[in-house]
Amino acid sequence: MQDKPKFFGRRQGRTIRKAKSFLLESFLPRILIKPQDNLKLENCFPEAKQKYCLEIGFGDGDHLAGIAKSQPENGFVGVEVYKNGVANLLSLLTGVKEGNDEDLKADITLSDGRVDNVRVFDDDVRLLFSSLPDASFDKVFLLFPDPWPKTRHANRRFVNPDNLKELARIIKKGGILQIATDHPIYKKWTLDTMSENNDFRWTAKTSDDWRNPPADWFETKYQRKAVREGRRPVFFEFERI
Repeated sequence: MQDKPKFFGRRQGRTIRKAKSFLLESFLPRILIKPQDNLKLENCFPEAKQKYCLEIGFGDGDHLAGIAKSQPENGFVGVEVYKNGVANLLSLLTGVKEGNDEDLKADITLSDGRVDNVRVFDDDVRLLFSSLPDASFDKVFLLFPDPWPKTRHANRRFVNPDNLKELARIIKKGGILQIATDHPIYKKWTLDTMSENNDFRWTAKTSDDWRNPPADWFETKYQRKAVREGRRPVFFEFERI
């Protein structure tokens, strides 16, 4: 049996209110995936998708909900341990908000304009890795991970050799690992760590390629906060080779 890795960080914040609690109880089970042997992504969705993407630590779900709606032809797996973030994603997907009890019904559906192309794993992504076959994903997003800026906490940073080994295995050759951060220590850490990895190459040709978000980008709540506070995000893309 796989040992559960030690997790650092919050699993829940402030009290989750009525509507979002309802979504966690009634809607989340419909889109939840669980670790299992040889988890085939095409079996997780009602129909096969052109591409499959993974977002690790989707926070409040702004980016995941936005890009999934704009790319209905693709399938998205979002991973988030923080229960409040999972609840917020469900609100974005269904349109159910606090204060309208008429929305709280058993047959709740996706909001208008959405297709069924999002699945959620509500635990540590490392528990999912062993279930995923090789070359499962076309793209993986790691957006504004906890920088763990103190030197003594460096081993907690998600960009590390062990996790990169798993990402290299589950990303298709030619696929993309996209990492966004606003923290200067994590910027340097990411570039230093990725430069020592032989499975990925940095795709940037000019500074504009990493200073500006990709064309299909959707802002996150954390990104907006960082910009307000004067921290400029960077957007690194690495190709699986």
